[in-house]
Amino acid sequence: MASNPKFVWMNGNLVETEKATVSFFNTTLHYGAGVFEGIRCYSTEKGPAVFRLKDHMDRLISSARVLGVREFPFTSDDLCSATKEVIKANGYSSCYIRPLLYLTSAFPSLNLDDGKAAVGIGVWEMGAYLGQEKIENGLKANVSSFTRHHPNVTMTKAKITGNYANSILAKTESIRFGFDEAIMLDPQGYVAECTGENIFLVRKGAVYSPITADTLEGITRDSLITLIKGLGFTVTETMVGRDQLYIADEVFVCGTAAELTPVSEIDGRVIGSGKMGPITRQIQAEFHKVIRGEHLLSEQWLDYVG
Repeated sequence: MASNPKFVWMNGNLVETEKATVSFFNTTLHYGAGVFEGIRCYSTEKGPAVFRLKDHMDRLISSARVLGVREFPFTSDDLCSATKEVIKANGYSSCYIRPLLYLTSAFPSLNLDDGKAAVGIGVWEMGAYLGQEKIENGLKANVSSFTRHHPNVTMTKAKITGNYANSILAKTESIRFGFDEAIMLDPQGYVAECTGENIFLVRKGAVYSPITADTLEGITRDSLITLIKGLGFTVTETMVGRDQLYIADEVFVCGTAAELTPVSEIDGRVIGSGKMGPITRQIQAEFHKVIRGEHLLSEQWLDYVG
């Protein structure tokens, strides 16, 4: 049974979870003007290790810059140290990590300059985000009726809290229709990403992924591209039509929470064998070696808490 976190890191201090609160008039709460990250800490033989911690904190600061925050209160190194501090304080050997920049002000405002940036970091125990059974047998997805953001409507390269209303609408619709996840198209009708994951397809021994012009540049996605090339496969970033998903030999999604999960069915069409394909399995095995500290890239990508 997962234990509840005892402490949250708030603006330089460890605070008891029940006291880690913000004002009702918080601008981020009312208008979604905040940025966040999702990071994983894994249990290894050398102790707890955070996957690509510095890269995630660098992206958090980049997201704040994209949003328009002028003064960020902490450095990336500060936040890396704070992350290790809060993991230790809660006694976790593995956990999910959520840094969040939010804006404080006397009252909600649509002007970023009326608020002051603050940062909290929370951790909690998390298993397989999409379900352990889905890791092996794959999830069932549908192409959502909701379109992914246009890059001139909102900033798609930043993990802005308000952006995820789009994901909530799509995810909730898909689950209510009996699917596990939603695949979202971009404003031109090409495959973009899922509600919280990037997507890949495999066809005739080659791997493809949608371009990132209007999607988030996922850190897990970037990691997998490196691993895929290391296995000797080609990876092509290109515009992908939804019908190309239907005729793919394999499809899988990836993200911090989802890690690497195969897709067995899309819009009622069985993908490949209807289970994890052989290339997906090879990539997943390499990824698991990395996060367990058993891969050549582990030393580069794992930041040990101890």
